[in-house]
Amino acid sequence: MAGNPMTSPLIRAEIDLSAINHNIQEIRRIVGPDVRIMAAVKANAYGHGALRVSQQVIDSGANMLGVARINEGIDLRKGGITAPIFILGNTPPEFAHELMAYNLTCAVSSCETAEGYSAAARLQKGKIRVHLKIDTGMGRNGFLSDGFRTFGKGDDAGTLGEIEAVCRLTGLDVEGIFSHFAISDAADKTSANRQFDVFSDLLGQIENAGIDIPIRHMANSAATIDMPETHLDMVRPGIAVYGLAPSNEVQLNRIDLKPAMAIKAKITHLKNVGAGFNVSYGSTHTTPAPTRIAVVPVGYADGYNQRLSSRGRMLVRGVSAPILGRICMDLTMIDVGHIPDVSLGDEVVVLGCQGTETLSADEIAAKLNTINYEVVSGIAARVPRVYLS
Repeated sequence: MAGNPMTSPLIRAEIDLSAINHNIQEIRRIVGPDVRIMAAVKANAYGHGALRVSQQVIDSGANMLGVARINEGIDLRKGGITAPIFILGNTPPEFAHELMAYNLTCAVSSCETAEGYSAAARLQKGKIRVHLKIDTGMGRNGFLSDGFRTFGKGDDAGTLGEIEAVCRLTGLDVEGIFSHFAISDAADKTSANRQFDVFSDLLGQIENAGIDIPIRHMANSAATIDMPETHLDMVRPGIAVYGLAPSNEVQLNRIDLKPAMAIKAKITHLKNVGAGFNVSYGSTHTTPAPTRIAVVPVGYADGYNQRLSSRGRMLVRGVSAPILGRICMDLTMIDVGHIPDVSLGDEVVVLGCQGTETLSADEIAAKLNTINYEVVSGIAARVPRVYLS
């Protein structure tokens, strides 16, 4: 970054927009020119910043944006985004006015919700664009597929009957139908294939019934990469947009992904200490020998998980520097006694590359027994996002 190194942010998340562009181009290469791409920008674009990332993915060729909640869609509209926006989660009918006012497309998971939308749309003499969500074995939102139903408890119409009923409602534009994989990121695709078979069978029933639903979609990042037969009319990549692998079992040789996020901070304090010095809350770390401690302005309030205390590492001058003691709300201490010439204001890489060393979201996730999605999406809003092009 330009300027005085001590007047620029003490911590920042650098977002490489060229990496995001590259990842969208790779997804386009895989799916071909005729399949739509819905880029998932929910959860603040997995921590990368929803507005700026949305602008980039649309510029890079994505056809639609996917958010989780209506407020995320409204924020994008207020930020000037005019591209189609789809709300993946359930939106109660009392928000029907906002759906129409902000031109948002929403998921429908039940006849009751669809009827509520229809009544509101008729009242306002408008239309609400919807995609029907089908639960093929995920167990979350959606019309439950016939094979999982307990009939005789209000389910006698079956899935096709419910879809037919929704499509007859006035005030709705049934633009799409979709489902969601539970285990497409595993090497064993048995479960994913079973889900896709259930969805495909329903699509066949819909076609035979003479119902035209233009956009069919099911493939997330893992299925986009590993299961080309599931691409249908549109794919919904999420984590791949940001250059991260859906799992270590996905065939990443099929796609070239570039991580878009790096987190960098500055050393704000240095001290030389002797052996037997206790570090941080609880005095959980005691130095075994004389060393030098650097204080870094990143803590759990920034989304840096406290479970990395005395387990994680950062990079200073291209060298690994272990975390000493408990991570605090705003600060973390690292050992730099083995690194020559460390100075106040030196850059510290919390996530990303420095010199020949790389500290990846996958490495951090492995230490936390979680997934890379949580590492990047958990970065707090108070950490400034700096966009690189």
